[in-house]
Amino acid sequence: MLLHSVNLWNLAFYALMVFMATLGLWDVFFGFEENKCSMSYMFEYPEYQKIELPKKLAKRYPAYELYLYGEGSYAEEHKVLPLTGIPVLFLPGNAGSYKQVRSIGSIALRKAEDIDFKYHFDFFSVNFNEELVALYGGSLQKQTKFVHECIKTILKLYKGQEFAPKSVAIIGHSMGGLVARALLTLKNFKQDLINLLVTQATPHVAPVMPLDRFITDFYMTVNNYWILNARQINLTTLSVAGGFRDYQVRSGLTFLPKLSHHTSALSVVSSAVPKTWVSTDHLSIVWCKQLQLTTIRAFFDLIDADTKQITQNPKKKLSVLNHHFIRHPAKHFEENPSIISNLTGTSMWVPVKVSKWTYVAYNESDKIYFTFPLANHRKIYTHVYCQSTMLDTNSWIFGCINSTSMCRQGVDLSWKAELLPTIKSLTLRLQDYPSLSHLVVYVPSIHGSKFVVDCEFFKKETRSIQLPVTHLFSFGLSSRKVILNASGLFYNIELLNFGQIYQAFKINVVSKCSGVKEEITSIYKLHIPWSYEDSLTIAQVPSSTEISVKLHVAQPDNDSHVALLKMYTSSECQYEVTVKTSFSQILGQVIA
Repeated sequence: MLLHSVNLWNLAFYALMVFMATLGLWDVFFGFEENKCSMSYMFEYPEYQKIELPKKLAKRYPAYELYLYGEGSYAEEHKVLPLTGIPVLFLPGNAGSYKQVRSIGSIALRKAEDIDFKYHFDFFSVNFNEELVALYGGSLQKQTKFVHECIKTILKLYKGQEFAPKSVAIIGHSMGGLVARALLTLKNFKQDLINLLVTQATPHVAPVMPLDRFITDFYMTVNNYWILNARQINLTTLSVAGGFRDYQVRSGLTFLPKLSHHTSALSVVSSAVPKTWVSTDHLSIVWCKQLQLTTIRAFFDLIDADTKQITQNPKKKLSVLNHHFIRHPAKHFEENPSIISNLTGTSMWVPVKVSKWTYVAYNESDKIYFTFPLANHRKIYTHVYCQSTMLDTNSWIFGCINSTSMCRQGVDLSWKAELLPTIKSLTLRLQDYPSLSHLVVYVPSIHGSKFVVDCEFFKKETRSIQLPVTHLFSFGLSSRKVILNASGLFYNIELLNFGQIYQAFKINVVSKCSGVKEEITSIYKLHIPWSYEDSLTIAQVPSSTEISVKLHVAQPDNDSHVALLKMYTSSECQYEVTVKTSFSQILGQVIA
């Protein structure tokens, strides 16, 4: 009888474990947002021109090949070498095809056509014979040595040209990114042969499945080299992760090891990348149109006008990557932007003395400068927030120094703004700008377009609300809630006690609006201050919106920042924010 009872308990325990594992696996494989990536298409027939390798090299690596991507007339013209563009080398990953270069190669070609081929990129791709290097690491060292030879072969194709390149940019997908980093470990490799490294969904930290000692030894060699030689490595490196849609390579593995974080390294999740704002799966990261457009914009901004090649200036390279992949101010990149702007011409100057202001612009015939005197507001408020629904790249907000009502020159504050999907916004702490006497918002003369500009002054404590997350073992049975009663445009919800990988929550935002006739958009941004893994949710209000809240990277022990839910709201709506533990997502986090 006792034995029978013990067997029943064992059976119940194992059944519970299987159920929990199944629940966790379901969350890993299916518990993520739908694929919001747009497909990138070719406008002309893609062609892959095989590059002839030296006989000794072809004999040493019979299974590997090097190709040049092209379309239409570009492909025909470049069948006759030498080349005249900027070389970029694409490295596919585990079981990857050299043809995966076509998405980014095609977008780069269209961009070059838009500027009449003032500059253009030549995209090369390596055929690794679709080797399964994530399962068997014996080929990784061979691939690395072949890539080294490919780089030297590519640079010879430009020999004798006026603006011949001395280095290549590399884009590595998955294990291809690790092979690119391994180049630096080769005995005879010169670091200055690579001017930029972009990796997509590359597991830098550790192998996804350490199935053999070849993989673990390769990882150890690469990461140890980058850690021990961090001061000498000046290679600008960008690692882009796919987010929660990529269940093959979890994003936590893509962040470059902390000890190797030299000043030229950035790691970011695609959901946090401006103008991308989507999570990608492991394969779609190479064809996701939003992400590839961002990458190509960055590549063209990296060109040095004198050398007609990618700049050798590490400061400029990092500035460009920050502009496109971290924080976009809704302006075209400028290496040395003009901080002082002339505010002249025939225009109206309209003083605004209220603390909260909205202007709806439609078919404006005159340019208008709205001026906000700051002296009285400084006595009452700590911050000012402004937003505009006009998403052009022109400067729109300025600061006047020691002015009475208007100024001929202003400090261009537009560079401190942030681009979001439906607005560009700016928050200033007034005490950081003691010399400013006025804030100026510029409304251009427009025809046929309608947009809205809002500004409000506020005290920080009225817009920061603390919301402690629920306990790990509450199993979603209990919840915590805050209500935003004030009519502000911007709130920070501080998610207290949230910083571990094994935590996972569902946040529900219910918005109720009164007297709303037109459709209103609100943006909820989960901001993780210790890593670039933010995610955005766009909601049409009034509505009930559910947001998954979990982490790719745990909060470091010495970090005191708090995760935030940044809410860009409507002053005509009331918002109720509820948080509760998501047990299925916790299991998914543990399994992943």
